[in-house]
Amino acid sequence: MTTTAVKRTRAQSTDLRMAAIPSGAFPSGGGRSSWAFRKGDEIARGRYVVQHLGGGERYEVYLARDERLATLVVTKILRPSLVENDRVRAAIAAEADILRYLHHPVIVRLFDRRLDGDHPHLALEYVDGPRLSTLIRTYEMAIEQVLSLGVQLASASHYMTTCDTVHLDIKPQNVIMSAPARLIDLSLARRTGQLAAVSSPVGTVKYMAPEQCDPRRFSDLGPATDIWGIGVTLYWALAHRSPFPLPDYDAEARPEERFPQLAHRPLPLPNSIPPALRELISNMLSLEPSERPTAGETLDVLEFLTAALPRPKLGRLRLPRKTSI
Repeated sequence: MTTTAVKRTRAQSTDLRMAAIPSGAFPSGGGRSSWAFRKGDEIARGRYVVQHLGGGERYEVYLARDERLATLVVTKILRPSLVENDRVRAAIAAEADILRYLHHPVIVRLFDRRLDGDHPHLALEYVDGPRLSTLIRTYEMAIEQVLSLGVQLASASHYMTTCDTVHLDIKPQNVIMSAPARLIDLSLARRTGQLAAVSSPVGTVKYMAPEQCDPRRFSDLGPATDIWGIGVTLYWALAHRSPFPLPDYDAEARPEERFPQLAHRPLPLPNSIPPALRELISNMLSLEPSERPTAGETLDVLEFLTAALPRPKLGRLRLPRKTSI
């Protein structure tokens, strides 16, 4: 997780991240208070601020130096006005519990949780690399890169399925392009046994599966929900646009206007994309979760497509001429 990886962009600020937070979770006046730490300030014993990275409604994010680990970590710390809020403290504790349970190369690691001190926070792995959303805005990604990314995300999703866990917010902003790529921000993640408690839309609107948007479909939440998120993410990487019309963020708008994915099929991908990959992503964006491929099936197709790519041609190695000195 880098500075590039956690700073909010204008594109993010205009999107709506809906997080099934009970009413009254935030104190009056909002939760945007700040610790205003400076470089060298101590967040916890042996953990010192390097720089401020960004944050959201509930958290601030700082890059810090951890003396015990002798390395940089990313600290995700509750905002000052929320430290005494039991519901918000329970939410960050739940995120820590899920992260402690998951061990996969493509999922960001949790090193420490300190939730009882003056500065309740998580210490997370610092990953050196840009967010996928940054690359999408600035570069054309080769098909080889997109297939490799898809393999890694499908691998992580398959693993989470075996751990009865659903991320619920897979999107380009939550993917750090490193070696391997890293899936970050599990603040909305749930164990499958907790999904029945979801009572309001959860996720980031442009990337939410239909069952995340429509209360009548909440019973369909599960591993297939993350397959949708991966499908939309790969679509963005290939087409540099959303597969659906832009949502209407007016609270009074009709559900199909707030969530166009409820009423529209995804726009076709460019013909330059291999047909088998176009078909896979289309299936990943099926309205019904039961019609989407599993993570394992997705992984099989992506690995097959990767193996079918033409091998790169290497030029002949030219040795320097021997010269006498």
